[in-house]
Amino acid sequence: MNEKDRSAFIAIVGRPNVGKSSLLNRMLGEKIAIVTNKPQTTRTRIMGVLTEGDCQLVFTDTPGMHRARTALGKYMVKSVTESVSGADACLLVVDAAEEISDTERDLIERMQVMHLPCVLAINKTDIIKEKSHIMKTILDYTALYDFEAVVPVSAKKGDGVSELIEELKKLTSEGGHFFDADTLTDQPERQLASEMLREKLLLCLDKEIPHGTAVVIEKMRQREDGILDIEATIYCERDSHKGIIIGKGGAMLKKVSSKARADMESFFDCKVNLQTWVKVKEDWRNRDGLLRNFGFDSSDFN
Repeated sequence: MNEKDRSAFIAIVGRPNVGKSSLLNRMLGEKIAIVTNKPQTTRTRIMGVLTEGDCQLVFTDTPGMHRARTALGKYMVKSVTESVSGADACLLVVDAAEEISDTERDLIERMQVMHLPCVLAINKTDIIKEKSHIMKTILDYTALYDFEAVVPVSAKKGDGVSELIEELKKLTSEGGHFFDADTLTDQPERQLASEMLREKLLLCLDKEIPHGTAVVIEKMRQREDGILDIEATIYCERDSHKGIIIGKGGAMLKKVSSKARADMESFFDCKVNLQTWVKVKEDWRNRDGLLRNFGFDSSDFN
C-alpha cells in the first residue's frame, strides 16, 4: 500500500428516481447498478470503485429515501442512514426539473448534524430547456447548505460527469487505497445476476407487481466448455402476479429472461444458460424470515 495514494468513501444519496444508479454507472464506465424509470429500484447498498491514478473513490449507491411502509422499506431507509454515517463525504443527487422536497431537506439536515462534506449533482440537465431554471435550482440548494461544489450533470448523456469526478477527487485524503486498481464492485456475482434479472422485471412489468418480486440465484456454476449455468427463482406475493409474470404461454417470463441473459453474457463475458422459475410467497416484504433468506439483514428491519 502506498500511503501517498488518496481515497474517499462517498455515499450517493437522494430521493427515488433522480438517477443515482445511472450516475454511478456512468462514473464507473460499467453497469453495476440496475436502472429503471420506476422509483425505489435500488434495494441494497451497492459499492462501486473508481480508481484513477493515485485517487480512489469508493461509492455506495443507496436506495432512494422514502417513507417506509413495509419491513423491506424500513431496511432500505436504514441502509441510507448507515451509508451516510460511515462515509467520508456525500454526493447528493437531485432532479433538475424538481423543486426541493422534504426528502432533500431531511438529508441536508443529517449532513449538517454530521458536518459531512457534500457535493451536489444536479442531474437530468439534458431535459431542461431554460438554463435559468438550473441557476435557480443552484441558488435554492446553496441557500440550505455549504456544498463543496455544485455540478450540473446528465447521467444519460455524460455531460458534466468528468467535472463531477474531479470535484469528488478533491475530497480524498492520503492513507492508501482500500481496493485493487482493477476492482469495480464488492457485489458477489450472484447478487449482480439477481439484480440484472430484477431490473428486467421492473422494465417489463407494470405498476406494483415488480416491486413485489424478489430474485434468488439458486445455482451459478461454469461448465468446462465455458458456459455459465444460472438457475433463478422469482418470488412474488400473489398467484395472480405469478400468472402475469409468466404470461400467456410463458411469453412474459421468456421475454424477461432473454433480456436478463443478454446483460449477464455481456457482463460475465461468456455464454449463459439461464433457467427461471416463479414461486408465490405471500406478503414476503413483511416477513423477516423470508427477507433473511432473500439476502437482507434482519437486524435492519426494526
